[in-house]
Amino acid sequence: MAKCDQGYLCVVCGEEVEHIEDSGLYLRYVIGEVHAEELQAQPEHHVRCNPVLAQFIVDNGFEPITVDGPFDKRELDSEEVKLRESLVTRGWRRLQEVKNKQLSISEFPLDLFD
Repeated sequence: MAKCDQGYLCVVCGEEVEHIEDSGLYLRYVIGEVHAEELQAQPEHHVRCNPVLAQFIVDNGFEPITVDGPFDKRELDSEEVKLRESLVTRGWRRLQEVKNKQLSISEFPLDLFD
C-alpha cells in the first residue's frame, strides 16, 4: 500500500488507526482535550494504546483496561475518577454514534454541560 493510501498511524504500535471509533485522538477531541485546529498536528493512537485514557471507559462494549503505577485510577481520588469515567465513557460512546450517524466533524464534540 502506498504511504498516501494509509490512514493515520498509531504512534504507540505503528499500526493504522482504521476506524474513528478506535481513535484516541478523536476521543480526546470529542471530550474537549484537543481543539479542531489541532487535529492535523496531534499524534494519533488507538484508544487501547493509551491505557491511561482507556482505563476510564466503563461500558459493556469495551473490555476494561487496568494501569499499574502512578496513573492507575485506583490510586486517584474517587470523586475525580467518577467524573473522568463519566466524561471519557460518554466520549467513547459518542465516537460509536459518530460512525453510525455519519456526523460532520463539527458535530463530534460532547456538550460538556450535559
